[in-house]
Amino acid sequence: MELDVQCEEMSPSRWAELLSTMKSCKVIRLDDCNLSSSNCKDISSIINTNPSLTELKLNNNELGDEGIEYLCKGLLMPSCSLQKLWLQNCNLTSASCGTLRSLLSAQPSLTELHVGDNKLGTAGVKVLCQGMMNPNCKLQKLQLDYCELTADIVEALNAALQSKPTLKELSLSNNTLGDTAVKQLCRGLVEASCNLELLHLENCGITSDSCREISAVLSNKSSLVDLSVGDNKIGDSGLALLCQGLMHPNCKIQKLWLWDCDLTSASCKDLSRLIRTKETLTEISLIDNNLRDPGMEMLCQALKDPKSKLQELWIRECGLTTACCKAISSALSMNKYLKVLHIGENKLGDAGVELMCEGLLHPNCNIQSLWLGNCDLTAACCATLATIMATKQCLTELDLSYNSLDDEGIRKICEALRNPSCNVQQLILYDIFWSSEVDDELRALEESKPELKIVS
Repeated sequence: MELDVQCEEMSPSRWAELLSTMKSCKVIRLDDCNLSSSNCKDISSIINTNPSLTELKLNNNELGDEGIEYLCKGLLMPSCSLQKLWLQNCNLTSASCGTLRSLLSAQPSLTELHVGDNKLGTAGVKVLCQGMMNPNCKLQKLQLDYCELTADIVEALNAALQSKPTLKELSLSNNTLGDTAVKQLCRGLVEASCNLELLHLENCGITSDSCREISAVLSNKSSLVDLSVGDNKIGDSGLALLCQGLMHPNCKIQKLWLWDCDLTSASCKDLSRLIRTKETLTEISLIDNNLRDPGMEMLCQALKDPKSKLQELWIRECGLTTACCKAISSALSMNKYLKVLHIGENKLGDAGVELMCEGLLHPNCNIQSLWLGNCDLTAACCATLATIMATKQCLTELDLSYNSLDDEGIRKICEALRNPSCNVQQLILYDIFWSSEVDDELRALEESKPELKIVS
């Protein structure tokens, strides 16, 4: 049994009702419920009497250090078999880390700890690392995003990594580490016996200077399938170094996030080679890089290669125009694997989307999710989009937000939604202006098609 309550203010009567339910729950999720340390006392008692509880999620509540102390009294009981603990943005400080260290040391069932967006600091996380080094600790996933960490944390992290072969996921995004610390961390990861599968280092002050060491991790850890280094200024030279590791036969990368990395079309030659030859790669994010039309055309050539198995391409805000849409259309008509295309915030225009739709209509194309928000579209392209919606049954999600479609365009979209062949389940229409009559049509459509969700 699962309890999943989010964004709800807790009255005493409602809280009493939920406590009764919690006694038999395997999963308890109470994100954004305005909980405090006093609620943690009650949850601790539940943990003590409910040995079946395996997941506890309390993100975005003002629990504070006192609340965690109460909570851990229950979590430290021998009857507790909790596996996943989420405490993101709970107003914790380094003072909580001693309590959490005790939990890591004493509770071998705990495999996931998510404590991001708390002011734990370097001193606090060093204490956590001591808990990780205990032989009883079997942690597999550790999330420390936005924890105010500095370069000084790496020595303690590396010591913990050396002693923790169970660790599969490490997320350190949005901490001020810098190149020197990231190099040190990567050298530790190469030497560690852990079989890391996920490494997230977004917005960590990385430049091209540490990309050789990250590349070495990719070459040496065939277990690593998910790498995110977005929001770091690695540039084209850094990407070239990363690709040496990505192209290594040992590398089995599946998901690669490179958003806002100061890449230009010069990087697209290496990226194209990667997409063309690395058959394990299924998802790549290149959002907010200045790739422009020549870069996109190179990527499209790679997508046409039979060896490409890419399923998701995120290429929003990359300086694309109508000029590259013929190449996109050609790639869509030849690539049967691509399922998700996020191409919003590019000046494709009606003419560009008309060209793309030729490829979308091809029998080989299996797109399920198409994002075209803020692409300078008008009602003029909506008849063609309606044809896609009505004939392409694989298409289940469509985003047309921030485009000037007006009543005329939305009515054409509504007509497609009424078609029995249309399988769109989520239609996203943020910041589009239409009349009250068209609004009534949209609401009536939602009522007539329970599987349809219109987000506006």
